Amino acid sequence: MKGQTEEQSRLITGGDSLMAYETGLCFPAINSSCMKGKRSRHEYNIMYVFFSLLSAWTVFLNLLVIISISHFKKLHTPTNLIILSLAVADILTGLIVMPLEAIKLIETCWYFGNTACGLFTITLGVIISASLSNLVLIAVDRYVALCHPLRYPQKITKTKTLMTICLCWFCSSAYISALFCSNRRSDSSDKIDVCYGECSFMMSFTCTVIDLFVSMLLPSTLIIALYLKIFHVVHQQVKVINSLRKGGKRVREDLVGRKSERKAAFTLGIIVAIHLLCWLPLYIFFLAGNTMMSSVIVNFLRWVYYINSGLNPLIYALFYPWFRKSVTCILSLKIVQPASSLVDIFSNYYS
Repeated sequence: MKGQTEEQSRLITGGDSLMAYETGLCFPAINSSCMKGKRSRHEYNIMYVFFSLLSAWTVFLNLLVIISISHFKKLHTPTNLIILSLAVADILTGLIVMPLEAIKLIETCWYFGNTACGLFTITLGVIISASLSNLVLIAVDRYVALCHPLRYPQKITKTKTLMTICLCWFCSSAYISALFCSNRRSDSSDKIDVCYGECSFMMSFTCTVIDLFVSMLLPSTLIIALYLKIFHVVHQQVKVINSLRKGGKRVREDLVGRKSERKAAFTLGIIVAIHLLCWLPLYIFFLAGNTMMSSVIVNFLRWVYYINSGLNPLIYALFYPWFRKSVTCILSLKIVQPASSLVDIFSNYYS
């Protein structure tokens, strides 16, 4: 009779799987598991399709940038090498960060273990830090090109730029790894309890102060200061050109020839500004601490920052004719033709 009652109970409840579902835990067999959020099947499907398309779109656009700059010899310039490095950071965001963050958001659980959580946290930190470093390099490159044009060919070379980019990625990796390891030791000493199935990273006060200076104050101040100087110089050059033309005098060729440099500074300035506008609110909110609505706000700001990785190629397509031409060559498979890397990608660019 007892066995029959247990069997009937199992049939009524739907077995162990249904009992596990009713608990609402990420890992039902573990008592310390996090609670799992409930969503309808329709909501699951819509969210997975949306974030999958967003990730694929980000990867595809930045892959076009990487192939364009890597393949065509005419695009092997110091400025474009920095753009290439930024595209690498953006494509890693689409390949790694977006899919895992989407799973965390949809499932409200981290299913990949503590080791994978640590690696993901470090990877995300390195991508963000390297992106900020690339923005600083862009600002420095444009500053030298416009404010010290005669020194630019000697100061900014492809070899020096490539070495600097590699150094930035190495320093970003070392800094984030050191920050993560030191904070993990602090967490273990403080015995912070978290539920199983959660992947979060809380910095200590000391690490927060250090990161505030390294990741926000220093790069942001440097970028803003350099671009203010750049826009001042551009404004002065435009005034000189206009005054010479109004006076009927011949405009110096070097001033006219800097038109492409000013256009590049304007385009890259838009990229830098959008990146900072997407990054700073998220970072400031992290520093401000948690509130009752923090999860909703943080998720929104976090994805605004991630979506920025897919915006940069659209800006290139809008302002750079050479990028549109290179994309046409890639999609039409002209790049597989012999000597396609020697194509004059800048033809009709300055006309």
